[in-house]
Amino acid sequence: MKKNTLLISILCLSATFFQTNAQKIAEKYAKTITVKDLRKHLTFIASDSLKGRDTGSPEQKVAAEYIAKQFSNYGFKAPVNGKSHLQLVDLVKRGWGDFYLKTKNKEFKYLSDFIANSISPMPQEENFETVFVGYGIEDKALNDYESAKVNGKIVVAFEGEPRLADGSYLISGNTEMSKWSKGDAWKEKMATAKSKGAKALLLISKQSVEEFEKVIKQRQTMLKRFGNARINFAEEKDPQSSDFAVLTIGQTMAADLFNTTVAELSILKEKAITKSVANQLEKQSVKIKIERTVQPVETYNVLGYLEGTDKKDELVIVTSHYDHVGVTDGKIYNGADDDGSGTVSVLEVAQAFSEAAKSGNKPRRSMLFMAVTGEEKGLLGSEYYVRHPVFPLESTVCDINIDMVGRTDKEHEGKGDYIYVIGSDKLSSELHASLIEQNAKHNPIDLDFRFNDPNDPNRFYYRSDHYNFAKNKIPVAFFFNGVHDDYHQPTDDVEKIEFDKMEKRAKLVFYLAWDIANRDKRIVVDSDKK
Repeated sequence: MKKNTLLISILCLSATFFQTNAQKIAEKYAKTITVKDLRKHLTFIASDSLKGRDTGSPEQKVAAEYIAKQFSNYGFKAPVNGKSHLQLVDLVKRGWGDFYLKTKNKEFKYLSDFIANSISPMPQEENFETVFVGYGIEDKALNDYESAKVNGKIVVAFEGEPRLADGSYLISGNTEMSKWSKGDAWKEKMATAKSKGAKALLLISKQSVEEFEKVIKQRQTMLKRFGNARINFAEEKDPQSSDFAVLTIGQTMAADLFNTTVAELSILKEKAITKSVANQLEKQSVKIKIERTVQPVETYNVLGYLEGTDKKDELVIVTSHYDHVGVTDGKIYNGADDDGSGTVSVLEVAQAFSEAAKSGNKPRRSMLFMAVTGEEKGLLGSEYYVRHPVFPLESTVCDINIDMVGRTDKEHEGKGDYIYVIGSDKLSSELHASLIEQNAKHNPIDLDFRFNDPNDPNRFYYRSDHYNFAKNKIPVAFFFNGVHDDYHQPTDDVEKIEFDKMEKRAKLVFYLAWDIANRDKRIVVDSDKK
């Protein structure tokens, strides 16, 4: 018994020694994460010269090359095809060129005179006859297609459905709307028009002339801010195109289209309460062109790989996105906090691992440090990586994601150091426990988990790159300082970054990554919280 007790004591002392030694090693290399280096990197990444690092811009490519150079200087392997730190993310920018309708007297333009519900490209100008079909309803109570011949023509119809003076609806016979008004009712009208052989559908808005003009102005503002193009995966079907065009037009355009007046259209709507008014506007000839433009986007995820030792086939990933939103109205959106702060924190955590490896303290598991592109366009870079992983997803232990760690939100103004951590407990209790343990051991800061709440209206858990890993059942931890008045504004500049707080947050990321990379057993996946 005494021998067994002595052996157990020796083993316990050995375990304590190795844990203490491992902690000292971690603390030694955490010291390489400094305010000075964070400031140096961020001063370049968030400089005016990089013009907001918009996805696919030449300036974003400069940022990618800068990050790749740091990884190379750290001695990291280039893992993309064994020769590059840059993973090309195959994206295209799809937009609209000429998009108009013409009569012999007037031309109507997209987002000046009409908006689109569904768009089918027509690259060459085509000529069609328009047919007015009242409300475009086919029902036993009202059949607008009974006498209308619409095959090969453009159908024009009122939005919604007839409503009687007592407030009841003609179709239902009571105060409940039918499928011709509920939700995406335009899809019902589209399906009916398509089934009759129509080529497109124009819906006359039920909004007043003034209300529809406000909608147009709102869309124009959005167009000015975001452009008419959207970036998507080249490998996917165009998400904004369909096989049938449905356009919503204002009452003024409808009146011009049929050489009538807004007042006459109102009279027709009144008549439609008792019978179909299809064909009661004279058919017109219109020319239509819907030009779809497609442009390749050159953009990259930037990867730095450090091979581990005895558990090198397992991988810990640390991510941030390095893109931002570019330039609008001549103002540069530098994105110093979003997410320059995360990008340079990844560089500093990577350097700490590099210094450890150079001194003979390589991590047991392999490390992948990745600055991803296209987060601002819909988490595209991280989604591309999980679709086309450089290393098997089944070998990926976790993703630690850093998105905005350089500022203080209003909730924490005047209080101590803090960081929001999101998702750490959703898939792995051991990842969450490690986070709490490492924070307690090393100059602890307040860990705020409020955004873990599945009812969080902000839905931050779903809004950064870690989520694409979580969708694949890979445990994640998302570090975030919360939003502030400069979020997505041209005032998100380096001068407002609190580098001392960012240093502490980056060190916590390092301690967590170090523990996960060096523990005996891979962290478990033992939960599936939403």
